[in-house]
Amino acid sequence: MSAAGWAVSDSWTMTRRELAHWARQPVQVVVGLAFPVMLLLMFNYLVGGGRGVEGDTAEYLVPGMLVLTMAFGLEATMLAVTQDLSKGVVDRFRSMPMASGAVLVGRSVADMLQSVAALAVMASVGYAMGWRWHDGAAAALGAVGLLLLLRFAMLWLGILLALVAGRPEMVQAVQILVWPVGFLSNVFAAPASMPGWLGAVVEWNPMSATATAVRGLFGNPGGGGDSWAAGHAGLLAVLWPLVLLAVFFPLAVRRFAGLSR
Repeated sequence: MSAAGWAVSDSWTMTRRELAHWARQPVQVVVGLAFPVMLLLMFNYLVGGGRGVEGDTAEYLVPGMLVLTMAFGLEATMLAVTQDLSKGVVDRFRSMPMASGAVLVGRSVADMLQSVAALAVMASVGYAMGWRWHDGAAAALGAVGLLLLLRFAMLWLGILLALVAGRPEMVQAVQILVWPVGFLSNVFAAPASMPGWLGAVVEWNPMSATATAVRGLFGNPGGGGDSWAAGHAGLLAVLWPLVLLAVFFPLAVRRFAGLSR
């Protein structure tokens, strides 16, 4: 087998290892899938999200929650990486004849599979609440692609933070950062309903760009605005994740390679 073939085989082995953890920790998987659903139901029926939006609140909230779901769950990835580091699992893998990047590739593939499952669950719950997409299957698939692109970019940020933290107990301190970034977006309310300076900050949030672009592709309300960021949300929804990947992917790979030195 060629070197590339061995790398793919080793990466798939590491992916199956991560998937096997799902079977041994079903409660953790269920909680990870149920938490964003609980937030969606709470903000739609109790808190009253969608402030400043005309039309069906659910059609505004569901795409936003799909975006927020891409941010939640990173702590599970970070915890898995730090546990492998603290228990010496990564060191044992390094002593084996396997591709050096297979551990990170396996972790990222498993994370993306879980993200697909989370999107499916959220979309199903949203459909039951009355949310619909209106612009055809191709546009809907484009929206899903933007969501997964954002997740993939944030995944490597999470992996880098986990490698820097090094210990599972540090994950709790890092995951606090997810909440301000997630809520300082247009997931739950339109920027027009906020003070001017805050609305401007919210519109330039990478999560807001993806949420606005996704709403536009789904044909849901809140897909546009008067600012440059809102008017070019589709462009920003691609550029922001690519910038994040360009910064954090090489940093994470370099940090992981440096662990053996």
